[in-house]
Amino acid sequence: MSRRLPRLAATLAAAGAAAALALSLPADADAQEAGWTPDLAMRYRTVGGVAISPDGSRVAYTVRHAEMEGSTSKYVTQIWVANADGSGNLQYTRGPSSASSPAFDPDGSRLAFVAARGADDAKAQVWILPLGGGEAWPLTDAPEGVGSFAWSPQGDRIAYTMRDTLTTEERNRKEEKQDEFFMDSLYHYNHIYVVPVAEGDASARPVTRLTEGDFQVRSFDWSPDGREIVFAHQPDPSIDTGQIEADISVVPSSGGAVRHLATRPGVDDNPRFSPDGRTVAFTSDGGRPEPVSLADVWLVSAAGGAPRKLAETPDRAAGMVGWSPDGKAVWVQEVMHTQGAVLTVPVDGSAPRGMVPSGGTIGDVALASGAARMAFTWQDPDTPADVYVSPTSELRRTKLSDANADVPKPSMGRTEVVTWKSGPYTIEGLLTYPVGYEEGRKVPLMLNVHGGPAGVFTQSFTGGAGIYMIQVFAQHGYAVLRPNPRGSLGYGKEFRYANVKDWGGGDYEDLMRGVDHVLEMGVTVPDSLVEAGWSYGGYMTSWIVTHTDRFKAASMGAGLPDLIPMSMTTDIQDYLVAHMGGKEPWEDFATYEKHSPFYSIAKVATPTQVLHGAQDERVPTAQGLEFYRALRRRGVPTQMILFPRTPHGPREPKLLMSVTPHILDWFDQWLGRRTAVTTDGGATGPGR
Repeated sequence: MSRRLPRLAATLAAAGAAAALALSLPADADAQEAGWTPDLAMRYRTVGGVAISPDGSRVAYTVRHAEMEGSTSKYVTQIWVANADGSGNLQYTRGPSSASSPAFDPDGSRLAFVAARGADDAKAQVWILPLGGGEAWPLTDAPEGVGSFAWSPQGDRIAYTMRDTLTTEERNRKEEKQDEFFMDSLYHYNHIYVVPVAEGDASARPVTRLTEGDFQVRSFDWSPDGREIVFAHQPDPSIDTGQIEADISVVPSSGGAVRHLATRPGVDDNPRFSPDGRTVAFTSDGGRPEPVSLADVWLVSAAGGAPRKLAETPDRAAGMVGWSPDGKAVWVQEVMHTQGAVLTVPVDGSAPRGMVPSGGTIGDVALASGAARMAFTWQDPDTPADVYVSPTSELRRTKLSDANADVPKPSMGRTEVVTWKSGPYTIEGLLTYPVGYEEGRKVPLMLNVHGGPAGVFTQSFTGGAGIYMIQVFAQHGYAVLRPNPRGSLGYGKEFRYANVKDWGGGDYEDLMRGVDHVLEMGVTVPDSLVEAGWSYGGYMTSWIVTHTDRFKAASMGAGLPDLIPMSMTTDIQDYLVAHMGGKEPWEDFATYEKHSPFYSIAKVATPTQVLHGAQDERVPTAQGLEFYRALRRRGVPTQMILFPRTPHGPREPKLLMSVTPHILDWFDQWLGRRTAVTTDGGATGPGR
């Protein structure tokens, strides 16, 4: 609930005014002296979108940066291409518009990508860039813009998805301001189209529509001979439906009748043709809906028949990467404890083999279809993500990019994995110490709870931008504990399901035992504890302050303290209902009430800050308002900050940049530290 400024008044108007402020970047020397600040964290670029050429000789990837000059507050993404032997690394796209989703053609001579170029209201289209030289040119002229796309194996066509266009009647009603919205009806679906790859006027290029009807295409893949496209589809576009139902079908790439391949209850997704075209691999929850989260690897004959399950991966939450070139294994990504890893799942049914880095975490894995090489991102708590290549036989990292070479990196608060016992489980967490921490010194501790509940804290870079900027807290003298309590990804299905119908039970004990463990380590003292979390972490914040007074202050981000109205207003109803045991509220009011912190609001004494997006459909804004107003009426110290134009987390850089200072100011106030955090790391008010 599956992301500076002086202190601002807790109102929507103040938050909007803050977003409009100009933000300056300090000189590198000043940044080094100031240490970790929100301003510095925002300078770190995000690397992802990895693609590798079929022969493994080139790797394309994306680099995203924040633009915050004047009234601008947006992210811009551009594409870079590196030689896999490390001999070159160049930026290939530029300009004010983002370019993303790079994909090499089958012979590696051209790169396709998605960009919305031209007018301010331009739709995203597929562009083709000759890698040997020349300008990019638009391939598609999709009226509603392109979603996902893929090259045909012969390189002569591209398939893409596009949402249905408005009918003439719908367009007229919209122009006449008579466009009232009917919930759960009159859907506009994503469907598959194919276009030939040839230069010329994009608007005159022939387009073949392959699918139509009342279903939503969610993923697809070409057959090796280019004659068919296999795709996963769900009955409607809602995110809730997508958690409980999706099937797999095949359609001729030249047009024709759809043939069903895997139709059963639950979610079958991410189909991939084997190199010989005879088999389709896909991820599945196994023929029954599992909204809590379950994804094993299955195979089915491309001609049809009964699906066959392969050996289970450790977490049973496999993310499809693709087939090995020899067709003997399916490659997947998965979290293993605090690390992202890549695994091979043999088609003969034998046990998966994991490739886990010695430290840090792997992501964005891409396989070369014609070479024994893979590309990926790697990062650890002290190192921002960059692109690497490795042979597929064993994990040997060769670095290709250095996206943040020009960004200062002051001394960091070190991060280590810590473990403790809680009930029948050994719980892991990441503990980040203050910058310059000396052994034995007692410092304030922030307990930071992740979302989900099937989220997970991994060994990723702690200096970059985020809702909780870990090194900024460390710079201001806080130790930060980020536990993975029961319910988290990365520790197997049993662990992930262990908090079903037990929110606020065992997971709460896991968190409290973690705090006790850090106390026993001698890092902190009982009167210096604070807590913060977003989404499910916000739920746990509301649970914590209604069940203990051991924390001096708390910050609830997008929290859900009242589960009965939450279950009927969120856009992921089935996910929440599954965690409450599978019964609707009217079938089991007692369970929803038992696990709703709001019913214990009279017990709150902890000063609690409430943060929420003003346009949140995942956790509707009323959840935060309810908690805030109840605290006010009870006389409990509180403040609420609404972030305008914000769904389930800040998407605009300036708004994201403001969150950590708001939280630090709140914590400092109630710990008696009395300093206001600014964007450049300066502090106002009495010293600490």
